Amino acid sequence: MLTDDVPVYGPTKRVAAIATVVFPILLTLGFLMHPRLLYPSMTLTAADLAAKFHHRPSFHVGHLIVFAAVPAIILSLAHFMGSVRGRGRRFALAGGLTGIIGAVILAGDKGALCLVLSAFDSLPETDFQAIFPALQAIVDRAGLLKVFWLLPLLPVGAMLQLIALIMEKRIRRALGIVGIAGLALLNNPDIDIVSSIGGILMCCAYVPLGLGMLRRRRRPTSVAAGSVA
Repeated sequence: MLTDDVPVYGPTKRVAAIATVVFPILLTLGFLMHPRLLYPSMTLTAADLAAKFHHRPSFHVGHLIVFAAVPAIILSLAHFMGSVRGRGRRFALAGGLTGIIGAVILAGDKGALCLVLSAFDSLPETDFQAIFPALQAIVDRAGLLKVFWLLPLLPVGAMLQLIALIMEKRIRRALGIVGIAGLALLNNPDIDIVSSIGGILMCCAYVPLGLGMLRRRRRPTSVAAGSVA
């Protein structure tokens, strides 16, 4: 039997529930909009990166959608940090903190590497060829871009929270395992089809979880027999 021990049942919970439903859908849509989805390839050189985004509006729109998912991710993670009780509390807190750090890094990644690339894409062809050294620096994650190697903190933190939710019977074990598998698939070397499959598996776990939060209501505490009102 699923339980819901969230102490607050008002707008805060409803917003968190909607965020829990929305963020995996946005991530999946963003992944599915990548060009050449069915022809995966590694991004190792500036030419590889240019081939993915140059004159490909769907690439930029997809990454903008992922960028838009970040606030919903943070809302959902923060909610479960404060709502999970019992044995799963430590997992929920650790997962929330880890995942929120990862979500902030994701926002930086989409801002620095994706929105900027859309500006590069607007350059005339002769000028575009001249920026290949800059594109190679992006591929190599030179300078402070090395912080983006910490992006796996987001799925790792979300996995810890799903473990906490399974422990507290806030999500069915099978769905929790499916969600963990989807999150694990996000830790891949930028292979879009793998990320898309991971996003779909996440939807299978998080969408029912969020909808359940919207449906469930806290049961009133029963007055013990013989107690004084």
